[in-house]
Amino acid sequence: MAFFIGRDREARRAYGFDEVAIVPGNTTINPDEVEITTHIGPITMQIPFLASAMDGVVDVKFAVAMGKLGGIGVLNLDGIQTRYENPEEILKTIAEASPEQATSLVQDIYKEPIKEKLVGQRVKEIKKGGILTAVSCIPANATKFGKIAQDAGADMFVVQGTVTTARHIATAYEAIDFKKFCNDMKIPVIIGNVVGYDAALELMDTGCAGLLVGVGPGAACTSRGVLGIGVPQVTATIDCAAARDFFFKKTGKYVAIITDGGMNSGGDICKAFASGADSVMVGSAFARTKEAPGRGFHWGMATPHVNLPRGTRVKVGVTGTLEEILFGPARLDDGTQNLVGALRTCMGTVGAKNIKEMQFAELIIAPDIKSEGKIFQRAQKIGMCK
Repeated sequence: MAFFIGRDREARRAYGFDEVAIVPGNTTINPDEVEITTHIGPITMQIPFLASAMDGVVDVKFAVAMGKLGGIGVLNLDGIQTRYENPEEILKTIAEASPEQATSLVQDIYKEPIKEKLVGQRVKEIKKGGILTAVSCIPANATKFGKIAQDAGADMFVVQGTVTTARHIATAYEAIDFKKFCNDMKIPVIIGNVVGYDAALELMDTGCAGLLVGVGPGAACTSRGVLGIGVPQVTATIDCAAARDFFFKKTGKYVAIITDGGMNSGGDICKAFASGADSVMVGSAFARTKEAPGRGFHWGMATPHVNLPRGTRVKVGVTGTLEEILFGPARLDDGTQNLVGALRTCMGTVGAKNIKEMQFAELIIAPDIKSEGKIFQRAQKIGMCK
């Protein structure tokens, strides 16, 4: 439904995770008996979780740990991992810096040029762990890094910018031809980020295997504040999922929708799937793990528009191991742990046997759902009222 926000100026109402709720189903299922595997092109994931391509979230060790638990950690090829032979020393320096020093320090660190030999080296290091290997870069580096990563054994390649479209107009440089790139690559390509139906439909026509959905919802992303652009994640996911379903009916090819960012709890993740997601890409939750290279800090990937890291360092605090965040047992009451358990329980409650059925769960507009009746939680600052 559209509204007028001024004379002759129409605007569509959009919704985020805090404004909707999932309605329980008429039939319930034992959470242990629901199927949560998902597919991105020919790749099968045992759990529908990807870790964001952020320097403070994914390094080689984290990617291997994530892979062994059934998910995929996406390594950022534009960041510290490919600029320094020993990125652990750099990460430690950033983590120990004061808030006043952090931003300028990160800016200086990113002035070091990317070393192409490290692109293939990092892929091989992850592959040694015997898990699915995924890497990411900005559109400007995709043609060059894509071949290197593929030859080194990568299983999936992600091309990610602040906003990515199939048609990019530029005279100062040559824009990537996504259709040619996807056709030349022998491994599945994921493209992002996108939030609209038409833009998603055009990107699907390039031959990609998946789309990242989300502009500006991430904890370390400043796009919404600096540029004023973005669409709340529930509406963005629903719109892109509608494009996926139309494209599938038209062509017979299924393009995975991956909600990227803005999910702070298991409830948010469940709502992403109820909005139509096939999988989710998460940053903050995994930045809190003991395995994360940032050890409780994270910052954004480089963007194609700015020669500096996206966002400043964000402190999130270490709250547990990667296994605890994904599978529990939860030691916190705020929904940030046991994310897989939360998804399974929600699916069981709505009667969804698999991810596809979860995408048809009933949603209602409920902006007060998290705080309704929580007077004692608010007073004691516990649970969702911290």
